[in-house]
Amino acid sequence: MAVLWLSAALAAIGFSLSITVRGETERTATALDGLRSYYLAASGIEKAAMELLWSSQGHEMIPKGSTFVNYDFPSGPVHVEIIPETAKLDLNKAPVEELVQLLAALGVGPGRADEIAAAIDDWRRPGGNGRGFDAFYQAQIPSFQSPHASFEEIEELLLVKGVTPDLFYGTYVPATGGMALGFPGEPAGRLVRRSGLVDCVTVYGSGGRVDANTADPAVLAAIGMNPAAIQSIVAQRQVAPFDNGNLGGALQAAGAGGDRLRVEGNTMVTFRATARLRLANGQLSDLRRTVGAQVKYVSQGAKETVGFPGGGFYHILRWYDTTWSN
Repeated sequence: MAVLWLSAALAAIGFSLSITVRGETERTATALDGLRSYYLAASGIEKAAMELLWSSQGHEMIPKGSTFVNYDFPSGPVHVEIIPETAKLDLNKAPVEELVQLLAALGVGPGRADEIAAAIDDWRRPGGNGRGFDAFYQAQIPSFQSPHASFEEIEELLLVKGVTPDLFYGTYVPATGGMALGFPGEPAGRLVRRSGLVDCVTVYGSGGRVDANTADPAVLAAIGMNPAAIQSIVAQRQVAPFDNGNLGGALQAAGAGGDRLRVEGNTMVTFRATARLRLANGQLSDLRRTVGAQVKYVSQGAKETVGFPGGGFYHILRWYDTTWSN
């Protein structure tokens, strides 16, 4: 009997050990695939940044107005999104009315949208706007003071009264009639991503005009465009990107807010690359890794760093090891 009990105990221990070893082996393999996917996505950003620079010099490696580019490397495919900063509202200069319209388009209720817009304006205004937001910040743990100066990074919004992580980073909501603004044709009830402030605002001024090919539907609503015009713009740019030749017709059809649209001339771009590793059997891994980079292009002759052959430079201002992608 003792031998039987001992055999059962040893079998249980062996079974538990085998499960642990198998789990750790799979975890290590996943971590290794994630690391390889990270470098694959990073290589996509580096290639896209360089090709966009060469395209601006007349080599046309990436067509004008392109919102993405695909690469097929030996180790796997990479999808790189190209999002100019001109696709967003200037956080430091946008009127309060536009901020309210932006927040409403992001699903914020009327009263709360007014309060958040006022809090943003108070944060960036020297001396504040007299709405008493400083007392709220002083009551927080830990307490802090509003700088009453221009936003230096959009992440400062997370400290502003009323701004939640869901509002800043975006969230997923069931598709409804109202969500058709950004997702035409989506069946009701399906979860779709609702953009956040991170997709819609920038601290780098865009002169009040936004890029017609990449501006988020919420940004188009903020500049005064109606839902029908927004859906029309989104549908047209999914077929082919706008350029200076065909934008004029779209502006006339857009009505209010159409004069705020623009294309080309973007010197600051965010690249967002999603990679899938090609496995030994030739199939693609289920794991996807997305990284991002904010890049500034500088014309030849500017007093900055080292140039590339043919003239011109680019700087990686920010690097995101982890970001989201559709």
